[in-house]
Amino acid sequence: MNIVLLGSGNVATQLGRAFKLAGQDIVQVWSRDIEHASELADNLAATAISDFDYLDRKADLYIISVKDEAINVLARELKVSDKLIVHTSGSTGIDVLEGSSSKYGVLYPLQTFSKTKVVDFRQIPFAIEGNTPEVTSTIHAIADRLSERVIELSSEQRKSLHIAAVFACNFSNHLYALGQELLKEQNLDFDLLRPLIAETAAKVQSNDPLKMQTGPASRGDQETVNAHLDLLKNNPEMQDIYKKLSQSIVNLQERSKG
Repeated sequence: MNIVLLGSGNVATQLGRAFKLAGQDIVQVWSRDIEHASELADNLAATAISDFDYLDRKADLYIISVKDEAINVLARELKVSDKLIVHTSGSTGIDVLEGSSSKYGVLYPLQTFSKTKVVDFRQIPFAIEGNTPEVTSTIHAIADRLSERVIELSSEQRKSLHIAAVFACNFSNHLYALGQELLKEQNLDFDLLRPLIAETAAKVQSNDPLKMQTGPASRGDQETVNAHLDLLKNNPEMQDIYKKLSQSIVNLQERSKG
């Protein structure tokens, strides 16, 4: 299978490497910045381009992996009406590609990526969608070359999955950063929290997160909650986050009882 990658960021980089390892040919890497395209293309033994006049129009698959707001414009610039085009966004519907080709869909890997850290794609869930049953089947077969966890989701389901991922990944990482700020104020090292973070993450691999909830809000220890809020009085933003999250813990536990 010959693949053209459109984009040179974290997702494009990791997908390109994964497809290459799976025996597929990355024939071109496109980016509006030719230096970015060249950096990734060199690693994939591909050709770098920044001008669609030089686009290989005989590839089997065109993967659009750019910022969400650029997907539609890019798809229409491709002008490959009979080729398979997919985007990799979790929060963008399949309809953004309508009119760009007779065959289009979504290939969304649910993972946080960086360019340098190697990931095991066999364990990464792929949410896929196609504009026809036949296209969906084709995208499923493509995703099967990378992952053991391929699921067919509608655009609405995938958007909900993406929001859940933001809560589980982006927001939790932000909370780590806030915790680091608090530690720095007392000249303490973030390493003190790493075992706790690792154990918390390990528990939810095989348990219901709701049942694993601990802490003062979970056990109804309002005295400790109030003491923490008092300690945060000089940081109103962090205090507000603490208060809202504590109340959210209480609310979720109450709803689960009903």
